[in-house]
Amino acid sequence: MKKFAAGLFLATGALALAACGAGGDDTSSGTEGGENGGEPKELVVGASNVPHALILEEAKPLLEEKGVELEIETYQDYVLPNEDLESGEIGANYFQHIPYLETQMSDHGYDFVNAGGIHIEPIGIYSKKYDSLEELPDGATILMSNSVADHGRILSMLESQGLIKLDEGVDKTAAEVKDIVENPKNLEFDADYEASFLPQLYNQEEGDAILINSNYAIDAGLNPLEDAIALEDSDSPYVNVIAVRSGDEDKEEIQALVEVLRSEEIQDFIVEEWGGSVVPVDGE
Repeated sequence: MKKFAAGLFLATGALALAACGAGGDDTSSGTEGGENGGEPKELVVGASNVPHALILEEAKPLLEEKGVELEIETYQDYVLPNEDLESGEIGANYFQHIPYLETQMSDHGYDFVNAGGIHIEPIGIYSKKYDSLEELPDGATILMSNSVADHGRILSMLESQGLIKLDEGVDKTAAEVKDIVENPKNLEFDADYEASFLPQLYNQEEGDAILINSNYAIDAGLNPLEDAIALEDSDSPYVNVIAVRSGDEDKEEIQALVEVLRSEEIQDFIVEEWGGSVVPVDGE
């Protein structure tokens, strides 16, 4: 087992990325069901395969008890879930963390809201060549996602590990490579890759170290707690949320979804299933 950062996540509470549906008439319909009797409401959810869709599958029977019939649509990228939410193809999504959601709304004019945070997926540093960050050589190549919304997160993590120093006047969540003011190891950054492709690059032993989001790491059979040489600290702001169109956050089926995902049953499932590589939030 490789060494990882002392600030590893402890399994606690639940976002961020990174879905559920409650939007137009075709994605959320019907009369009250379950606890209230009558036909169930239909709720279409857009989600990444792991862990989001698996968490939603676990939540299905609990939602049925509340009169919500959940349908899950899975996605392999970070673009289509928001496009489909905007168009009404889905009623909500569950795949993105808060900074990414805010960037998407700013860049595309989406009128979305965060209906509730569910869990955090600590981003990890992986390497086939080195067992610790200290072993990285001068001029090491660091591969990372081409998602600009993740760059501040990655660079902040590298700063917390003592590898670089960012300009003090920069918002850390929006930091870019150009904001590095100290780089004692002369690290080279290559950010030309889709996030979902990074595990494949890791298996091909590309670069000296690779930053991989935990959902893609887990989906590729990696265990962040065992395979990463460092993990993000537990005070990360990158909570994965349920995103909906503005106004839909007050719908009963959306509130039921968030309530169930924050329930003790689902929080326990997250802890038991991923053992700290996916961390439930406390729901505040």
